[in-house]
Amino acid sequence: MTKHFKTFGVIGAGAWGTAIAQMLAREGQTVHLWALEPEVAAAINTARENTAFLKGVPLKPEIRATNRLEDLGPADAIFAVAPAQHTRVTLRALRASLRPGTPVVLCSKGIELATGEFMTQVLKDELPEAIPAVMSGPSFAIDVAKGLPTAVTLAMEDTILGTELIQAISTPTFRPYLGTDLLGAEIGGSVKNVLAIACGIALGKGLGRSAHAALIARGYAEMTRLALALGAEAETLTGLSGLGDLVLTCSSETSRNMSLGLALGQGEPLAGILAARNAVTEGVATAPVLRRLARERGIEMPICEAVAAVIEGEITVDEAITALLMRPVRAEAVKS
Repeated sequence: MTKHFKTFGVIGAGAWGTAIAQMLAREGQTVHLWALEPEVAAAINTARENTAFLKGVPLKPEIRATNRLEDLGPADAIFAVAPAQHTRVTLRALRASLRPGTPVVLCSKGIELATGEFMTQVLKDELPEAIPAVMSGPSFAIDVAKGLPTAVTLAMEDTILGTELIQAISTPTFRPYLGTDLLGAEIGGSVKNVLAIACGIALGKGLGRSAHAALIARGYAEMTRLALALGAEAETLTGLSGLGDLVLTCSSETSRNMSLGLALGQGEPLAGILAARNAVTEGVATAPVLRRLARERGIEMPICEAVAAVIEGEITVDEAITALLMRPVRAEAVKS
């Protein structure tokens, strides 16, 4: 524990926000967890369990749930874990109570549909006096909540403050690695969700593990092309927030994005899949805006393009697969 970081705020009491709160909570560190739903906050405070989003995990007594965002304002650091499409409104609501110079760690993995902005730009728009950071990497909520070994990237331009924050939040089983490329970390976390849908579709259609591996490799090439075109560092994408998160999300049905793709590949309609879920599948909103961004920049991202077309109902799953298989043979390269 450090002297500087003793109280934390977590925006969003879904599975991932609750898992982060559980990771942060320890003797000498207090965590205020903001829940949109009053019943979720009540369950956490009384039953010490998030029965709606993270059932079966006893929560530590240092976690205090609240429905008042202003309760998070005095915290030494804020972890923003609201879904990407709702991040702006929650940050805006925090503006009046947040202290200037407070680190705000962005944990949502997506791109804002209305503006095409990554979460760091949304933070700059709404809380310009906050210190931005991004935490991303291969990390399922249930693994972190149960204390299973997990490593992530924590990107912050101020490496001294970033090191201090890492010292405050790291545990023997939760290991953050410091980086400075916030945009690269965001790109990895956002694009991998779309690619996971593609991998799920392939497995759902019975295309085999060879096709699955090819999608991961070629998807990684797409992710890297985008990163280089937008000014991020290629090295970031080789790390936990890029390749690490891509491999995990594309390889397990625990991933909401991959499981959605699996259901699509098996013939289930998108509306029905989403209606049966109580948690957000970020790749569904990210795919169309990612396609728009790639087209505007002239970046070749055929897998992400195909997923966006399926999500938007422009083509069927079978048509998307055929279009990808019929693409011209070319040299293998990762270039912008």
